[in-house]
Amino acid sequence: MQTVNDIRKAFLDFFARHGHRVVPSSPLVPRNDPTLMFTNAGMVQFKNVFTGIETRDYVRAATSQKCVRAGGKHNDLENVGYTARHHTFFEMLGNFSFGDYFKDVAIELAWQLVTREFALPRERLLVTVYAEDDVAFDLWKKIAGLPEERIIRIPTSDNFWAMGETGPCGPCSEIFYDHGEHIPGGPPGSADADGDRFIEIWNLVFMQFEQVTADQRINLPKPSIDTGMGLERVAAVMQGTHDNYDIDLMQALIHASADASGTPPAGQHGVSHRIIADHLRASGFLIADGVLPANEGRGYVLRRIMRRAMRHAQILGCGAPLMHRLVVPALIAKMGQAYPELVRAEALIAETLKLEETRFRRTLDRGLRLLEDETDKLPAGGVLPGETAFKLYDTYGFPLDLTQDALKGKGLTVDVGGFNAAMARQRDEARRAWAGSGEAATETIWFQLREELGATEFLGYDTEKAEAKVLAIVVDGARAEVAKPGQQAAILCNQTPFYGESGGQVGDTGSIVAADGTRVAVLDSQKRVGDLQVHLGVVETGALRVGADVMLEVDHRRRSAIRANHSATHLLHAALRRSLGAHVTQKGSLVAADRLRFDVSHPKPIAADELMAVESEVNGLVRRNGTVTTTLMEPIAAVEAGAMALFGEKYGDEVRVIAMKDSDDEHAEVFSTELCGGTHVQRTGDIGFFKIISESALASGVRRIEAVTGAAALTHVAAEERALKEAAQLLNTAPGDVPLRVAQLMEERRRLERDLSETRRQLATGGGAASAVKDIAGIRFSPQLLTGVPPRELKSMADEMKKQLGSGVVALVAATDGKASVVVGVTDDLTDRLSAVELVKVGSAALGGSGGGGRANMAQAGGPDATQAQAALDAIEHALSNGSSPT
Repeated sequence: MQTVNDIRKAFLDFFARHGHRVVPSSPLVPRNDPTLMFTNAGMVQFKNVFTGIETRDYVRAATSQKCVRAGGKHNDLENVGYTARHHTFFEMLGNFSFGDYFKDVAIELAWQLVTREFALPRERLLVTVYAEDDVAFDLWKKIAGLPEERIIRIPTSDNFWAMGETGPCGPCSEIFYDHGEHIPGGPPGSADADGDRFIEIWNLVFMQFEQVTADQRINLPKPSIDTGMGLERVAAVMQGTHDNYDIDLMQALIHASADASGTPPAGQHGVSHRIIADHLRASGFLIADGVLPANEGRGYVLRRIMRRAMRHAQILGCGAPLMHRLVVPALIAKMGQAYPELVRAEALIAETLKLEETRFRRTLDRGLRLLEDETDKLPAGGVLPGETAFKLYDTYGFPLDLTQDALKGKGLTVDVGGFNAAMARQRDEARRAWAGSGEAATETIWFQLREELGATEFLGYDTEKAEAKVLAIVVDGARAEVAKPGQQAAILCNQTPFYGESGGQVGDTGSIVAADGTRVAVLDSQKRVGDLQVHLGVVETGALRVGADVMLEVDHRRRSAIRANHSATHLLHAALRRSLGAHVTQKGSLVAADRLRFDVSHPKPIAADELMAVESEVNGLVRRNGTVTTTLMEPIAAVEAGAMALFGEKYGDEVRVIAMKDSDDEHAEVFSTELCGGTHVQRTGDIGFFKIISESALASGVRRIEAVTGAAALTHVAAEERALKEAAQLLNTAPGDVPLRVAQLMEERRRLERDLSETRRQLATGGGAASAVKDIAGIRFSPQLLTGVPPRELKSMADEMKKQLGSGVVALVAATDGKASVVVGVTDDLTDRLSAVELVKVGSAALGGSGGGGRANMAQAGGPDATQAQAALDAIEHALSNGSSPT
């Protein structure tokens, strides 16, 4: 028997031999189609190639595309587990031609594959064509040799594919397999076509027209091919069953669920096992592609899928979380080789499933008891009140469809209108409560937009480029339909790769480009009312309108630098705690493109050798290139497990936990574990190089460290090296000897300053000082006007002059840089009659100053007007002659 993995490989190998490029599956979150919640077909990643917007270096491609249909237009969730072919997650095999070959080659390749490669019996195959497509009809007769009765013309849109109301389109041709008369159902186009006997296994789309308007359709210059073969469906055919859940892949997951729960894989619990198997695949792949449980958008769809499976685990009687135990032995074992992203995200998938199931179980029993109490009151075929369904949703976290699923087996329904009315009433109450909360009036518009449009889907953990739809534009604080050239605008889209500033990390910059060429330079990104990601920018060309499809692209170099700096703060935090002690905790941070700033609690300056040791430890981790992993946990559980909660961050019910290992070894120690919603490197080696550039005091008990990484760190080191070399050249020494040479020069300078000071004192107090002594009212007075003498030397000079004077008063005034300093010294025998403090105040007043300080025998003051230096000495002399300086 060929397994699912065998069939996938055989398909891709067949088309590779026929000149097709095997292209990896694109993520489940579309990057190039903002109208889709999830990738739901193989052609999604090639949409822009078909429309001519994008070109690639190949004209033939083949893929096995991951698909999810569980939300929006394509929602198969409620049927999953109850039918043979409904899935939330499935794989779509496809081959594509971008203007290379057309109907004849597509039909020939398809027929070769199914009859020769897959060896399906020809007599069991039949095909459909669009009623007006005579070319396809004739080609099937010629190439496949099918009789006309097994080429069925279908006149409806079932056999005419269109990308949208306008754009590429064309007729389809489907290949069906006949399971035999023992299975109920009729051929396609018949009244019994919905039965299980005739199963469509492949759809060939002949993309040959462009729908210009509703009434005008023209030929495409290069007709193309887009095909889709459901892997699960064709595997069922090749493995001799009409039920997708009987194929080897699904049976492996079903038996894993049965073994883990201790219940039989079929019979009474068969539906529950099928639901768990399907939903495990969908959940695992969505988490691996960056979707995490949430109350909005894609995250809400994931949560619905997970909780539906978890309810069925509860039905099986599982007393502990089940789904996370199936990830490695079942899901990854069967699909990890084909999809390595499952292996990379193993820890995240398991932790997310465990967390969600643990939380859900806390409320599931109470919710089900309430539901049972309410349904016991209902008659057969009754309707559960919408208010009750809303209470289950609001209080117990039951999505509406989970309640509907629980009632399905009892033949009951829900008053959906009443549920929606209760939801609307709650939103109205929330709006009124918020309006009175004291928030800034400028935020009112964002609350209204949040309520009207929902949260922004953030794609930036996994991509820096994505398509989106403009939902709202705000210009000058008011909503606008268009942002004109040169206008500054705040732009809100349904999804974005741009990170809005939060948690210390600055917002992304980049560009928004519309299909008509309109271009907006995004200068900043901000978060509003919690989960709106708002782009702040300037319209450079064209006019941006609400409803426009746009391409969002983050500045890659800037984002890469921000990621490196953010991850470096985590390593720095851990290294500081290891070096200085567990008292070190983050008190604030800034993560920008050009630098990082990190504030920590520490009672004293961090010594240079301590900083050097921390820097060395971080760079060691960078060189060892350890892995960086992300898991989802509850905040309390994360902290209890050793994760550091960051200062200033607001955490919800679930948090991202970033763990950085000491090396690449899978058994290596986890060096840093922190709660963080920011963007990070994939490996510590991506940081490149880490350099601390400063450490300083920010507040009592808080130190600030500034650092750089990567190219900025290299630039910083290069600048310091250049300065060192220039200094060495000026000092006429080797760079390594600069510290010693500077120390020698500093000591020489201090010696010269001492010599100069001594010379000044000798010049000021020698020879001429005696002749300058005056007798003022019986008191010897020695005034001295000095230039070029630093104010700090005046007191020592005054002391020297008092010794020479024996008894009397010394007054010195020194002029420097337009200002003047005055010192008055009184010998000790006169301090009972005279005060140096009072005399210096007189001199200071003459200089335009005020006050002065010191003791009775020595005081100093100053003033801003050096031109009055002589006047200051005269004022002091006058005060002495008038006896106006009493003690």
